[in-house]
Amino acid sequence: MASRITVQEAAERTRNGGSALLVDVREADEWQAGHAPWAVHLPLSALGAPLSPDVRGRPLVVVCRSGNRSRQAAELLVAQGVGAVDVIGGMNEWARAGLPLADAG
Repeated sequence: MASRITVQEAAERTRNGGSALLVDVREADEWQAGHAPWAVHLPLSALGAPLSPDVRGRPLVVVCRSGNRSRQAAELLVAQGVGAVDVIGGMNEWARAGLPLADAG
Protein backbone atom coordinates (compact mmCIF):
# COMPACT_ATOMS: atom_id res chain seq x y z
CA MET A 1 0.00 0.00 0.00
CA ALA A 2 1.30 3.43 -0.93
CA SER A 3 1.76 6.10 1.71
CA ARG A 4 -0.35 9.25 1.76
CA ILE A 5 0.85 12.79 2.48
CA THR A 6 -0.75 16.20 2.95
CA VAL A 7 -0.70 18.95 0.33
CA GLN A 8 1.77 20.88 2.46
CA GLU A 9 4.13 17.89 2.56
CA ALA A 10 3.68 17.44 -1.20
CA ALA A 11 4.63 21.06 -1.87
CA GLU A 12 7.68 20.82 0.40
CA ARG A 13 8.94 17.63 -1.24
CA THR A 14 8.45 18.81 -4.83
CA ARG A 15 8.83 22.58 -5.19
CA ASN A 16 12.05 24.40 -6.08
CA GLY A 17 13.86 21.33 -7.32
CA GLY A 18 12.86 19.17 -4.37
CA SER A 19 13.88 15.54 -4.29
CA ALA A 20 10.49 14.28 -5.50
CA LEU A 21 8.55 14.88 -8.71
CA LEU A 22 4.92 16.01 -8.51
CA VAL A 23 2.86 13.99 -11.02
CA ASP A 24 -0.69 15.11 -11.81
CA VAL A 25 -2.77 12.14 -13.03
CA ARG A 26 -5.93 14.06 -13.99
CA GLU A 27 -7.22 14.28 -17.54
CA ALA A 28 -6.22 17.14 -19.87
CA ASP A 29 -9.25 19.35 -19.23
CA GLU A 30 -8.73 19.16 -15.47
CA TRP A 31 -5.00 19.87 -15.86
CA GLN A 32 -5.75 22.94 -18.00
CA ALA A 33 -8.19 24.25 -15.39
CA GLY A 34 -5.37 24.55 -12.85
CA HIS A 35 -2.33 22.63 -11.65
CA ALA A 36 0.78 23.10 -9.56
CA PRO A 37 3.25 25.16 -11.65
CA TRP A 38 6.04 22.58 -11.27
CA ALA A 39 3.92 19.45 -11.79
CA VAL A 40 4.30 16.96 -14.62
CA HIS A 41 1.10 15.90 -16.38
CA LEU A 42 0.77 12.13 -16.73
CA PRO A 43 -2.90 11.04 -16.89
CA LEU A 44 -3.86 7.90 -15.01
CA SER A 45 -4.88 6.37 -18.35
CA ALA A 46 -1.23 6.65 -19.51
CA LEU A 47 0.32 4.90 -16.50
CA GLY A 48 0.19 1.52 -18.22
CA ALA A 49 3.01 2.65 -20.53
CA PRO A 50 6.63 2.51 -19.34
CA LEU A 51 7.71 5.64 -17.48
CA SER A 52 10.51 7.74 -18.91
CA PRO A 53 13.84 7.34 -17.06
CA ASP A 54 13.72 10.89 -15.64
CA VAL A 55 10.32 10.15 -14.06
CA ARG A 56 11.12 6.59 -13.01
CA GLY A 57 14.40 7.60 -11.37
CA ARG A 58 12.83 9.94 -8.77
CA PRO A 59 10.39 9.53 -5.90
CA LEU A 60 6.91 10.46 -7.14
CA VAL A 61 4.22 12.45 -5.37
CA VAL A 62 0.95 11.73 -7.19
CA VAL A 63 -2.00 14.13 -7.19
CA CYS A 64 -5.46 14.22 -8.77
CA ARG A 65 -8.61 16.25 -8.10
CA SER A 66 -9.74 14.70 -4.80
CA GLY A 67 -7.29 11.92 -3.92
CA ASN A 68 -9.08 8.88 -5.36
CA ARG A 69 -7.26 8.52 -8.69
CA SER A 70 -3.93 9.48 -7.14
CA ARG A 71 -4.30 6.71 -4.58
CA GLN A 72 -5.01 4.27 -7.41
CA ALA A 73 -2.04 5.59 -9.42
CA ALA A 74 0.32 5.42 -6.44
CA GLU A 75 -0.70 1.80 -5.76
CA LEU A 76 -0.11 0.93 -9.43
CA LEU A 77 3.32 2.61 -9.39
CA VAL A 78 4.37 0.97 -6.12
CA ALA A 79 3.37 -2.42 -7.60
CA GLN A 80 5.75 -1.62 -10.50
CA GLY A 81 8.58 -0.93 -8.07
CA VAL A 82 8.38 2.87 -8.29
CA GLY A 83 8.60 4.95 -5.10
CA ALA A 84 5.28 6.82 -5.01
CA VAL A 85 2.97 8.47 -2.47
CA ASP A 86 -0.38 10.10 -3.03
CA VAL A 87 -1.71 13.45 -1.88
CA ILE A 88 -4.66 13.47 0.52
CA GLY A 89 -7.46 15.69 -0.79
CA GLY A 90 -5.80 16.26 -4.17
CA MET A 91 -5.93 19.58 -6.01
CA ASN A 92 -9.16 20.49 -4.22
CA GLU A 93 -7.24 20.58 -0.95
CA TRP A 94 -4.20 22.17 -2.68
CA ALA A 95 -6.37 25.13 -3.73
CA ARG A 96 -8.04 25.38 -0.28
CA ALA A 97 -4.57 25.54 1.29
CA GLY A 98 -3.66 28.50 -0.95
CA LEU A 99 -0.79 26.71 -2.67
CA PRO A 100 0.32 27.98 -6.12
CA LEU A 101 -1.80 27.20 -9.18
CA ALA A 102 -1.12 27.70 -12.86
CA ASP A 103 -3.26 27.07 -15.91
CA ALA A 104 -2.34 25.94 -19.39
CA GLY A 105 -2.85 29.42 -20.86
